[in-house]
Amino acid sequence: QVQLVESGGGLVQAGGSLRLSCAASGATFSGYRMAWFRQAPGKEREFVAAITGSGLLTNYKDSVKGRFTISRDNAKSTLYLQMNSLKPEDTAVYYCAAGVGIRISPREKHDYWGQGTQVTVSS
Repeated sequence: QVQLVESGGGLVQAGGSLRLSCAASGATFSGYRMAWFRQAPGKEREFVAAITGSGLLTNYKDSVKGRFTISRDNAKSTLYLQMNSLKPEDTAVYYCAAGVGIRISPREKHDYWGQGTQVTVSS
C-alpha cells in the first residue's frame, strides 16, 4: 500500500509559478513510477507528466512541455511538479499517482492516487 498526499496548490496569476509536492509513505518509493494528472471542472482527468522510479526518464503532455518539470527525491519519498509560465487553462485539481512497472506512457494505469490539490490560474 502506498499513501500519497499532495500539497503546494493555490491561486496564482497567469505567468506565475507553483511547485507541487506529493509525499509518499507505506512502501519503497523508488520502486514505483510516478505521475501527475489533472482534472478541470467539467472535463475528464488528463495526464500531465510521468517519471520512472529512478528518475532518469520523464514524459510530458505536449501542452506543458518546456513549462512544467517533474522530478523526485527518492531519499525523501517525494514527487514534485515545478510549474512555470502558468496559464488559465492549467487551472485544475492536480493528482499524483503511483504505479508499478517501467513504462511511463500516458495510458499506463496507476494503483494509488492522492486526494488532489487545487491549482487556480487567474488571467
